[in-house]
Amino acid sequence: MLTEITLPGYELSTDKLRLDIELIHRFLAQESYWSRGVPRNVVELAVQNSLCFGVYHTGQQIGFGRVVTDKATFALLADLFVLKAHRGKGVSKWMLRCIQAHEELQGLRRWLLLTSDAHDLYAQFGFTPLGNPSRFMEVLRADIYTNP
Repeated sequence: MLTEITLPGYELSTDKLRLDIELIHRFLAQESYWSRGVPRNVVELAVQNSLCFGVYHTGQQIGFGRVVTDKATFALLADLFVLKAHRGKGVSKWMLRCIQAHEELQGLRRWLLLTSDAHDLYAQFGFTPLGNPSRFMEVLRADIYTNP
């Protein structure tokens, strides 16, 4: 992805061939609170069916995010992370600016995400609590990866 949004020392790419699936799986399965225990094949399928963003420092992947979207009306931001050694350097904010500026994600009516601990970060990018949560419904199988 070509973008004018830069962060010195870091590179963002939507090239799925560059993604380090082992790193992504390890982070999601072992370090994240939202997908602990997720099987590798589930991560691979999610990557295959999403618009993915890898962040690289000196050629090594240090961050990831994906967008589930129809590229016309709706997008769900998911699995966004930056490895600990690169946090506090503006990488997450830069990645969010790049994601929102991506040419295939313009003109969408609705963006959604779920977070337990990063509300302040996402609020800087226009995300707010659901305006009418009673309109949303879900089927949630929270323990599907650890208790199938």
